[in-house]
Amino acid sequence: MYRLHHLVTLQAVHRTGSFATAARELGYTSSAVSQQIAALEKDTGLVLFDREARGVRMTAAAHRLVELSRRVLASVDELEHQVRQLATGASGRIRLGSFPTGNVGLVPRVLPDFAADRPGIEVTLEEGEPDTLVGALVEGALDVAFLYEYGFCPRQWPEDVTTEPLFREDLLLLRRAGSGPPAELSRLADQSWITSAEGTAGATSLTRLCAAAGFVPRIRFRSNNYDVVRELVVGMGGVAVAPALGHRADNRIDATRLHHERANRTVLAAYRSSNSDPILADFLRATRRAVPERVPYLTSMV
Repeated sequence: MYRLHHLVTLQAVHRTGSFATAARELGYTSSAVSQQIAALEKDTGLVLFDREARGVRMTAAAHRLVELSRRVLASVDELEHQVRQLATGASGRIRLGSFPTGNVGLVPRVLPDFAADRPGIEVTLEEGEPDTLVGALVEGALDVAFLYEYGFCPRQWPEDVTTEPLFREDLLLLRRAGSGPPAELSRLADQSWITSAEGTAGATSLTRLCAAAGFVPRIRFRSNNYDVVRELVVGMGGVAVAPALGHRADNRIDATRLHHERANRTVLAAYRSSNSDPILADFLRATRRAVPERVPYLTSMV
């Protein structure tokens, strides 16, 4: 393997025309330059200089090696530049993971703000639910993830993951418009309920919410897509509970905030505790700035 500093020395000798001048330029002694050239000849098996009474003269092989090594050294210079850019946060990449409603209500607010501050940073996005995202985070496949936890289903995150609460969403009771004045949850025990897939945090939260009201919900429809949930509320007259990010204003639906201290969902930013990348710190600052304020059913926690 050729030593890069030997190739740099050869370039200097070629550029200056002498060992002595190259030594002064590089901060070496003439003897050190001579030793490096000798080592390079040994490594390459080439005769690079003809030693003459009046000095040394570069051979054709040396001139050719100078030409070939220019590309290598230029690549090394570019590598060093890129590493410096990464170290200072001037360029790089953020691998973001987020859940579906976060991709609608949060991610589009964060990315433009971050891009304005760090135009050289590439951001990639993966969609998934918290269990999948936090696993990818721990394994190093993601740098940061937007997660959630329901008030009725508190989570224990891995020890090597740091979480920052961003905001809290109210849980909303969704009923077809014209169903009458808001009713106590306990009076809706005989309704057809719509919720997410069995075993999900949303479904578990609904079961516990209804248990606190004294009944077991009669679930007829399940979907993890809140657009589908809303259409089922309208078309089938069912009742559903959705986090604020999962609902859009719709004159066909009456949305009522549920009055229970745990009827909420907290959205968090999560990252590996050992991640000291300055780009991550910048991304988190952009995320905090992007947290919605004075938005119905959302409460900032930053």
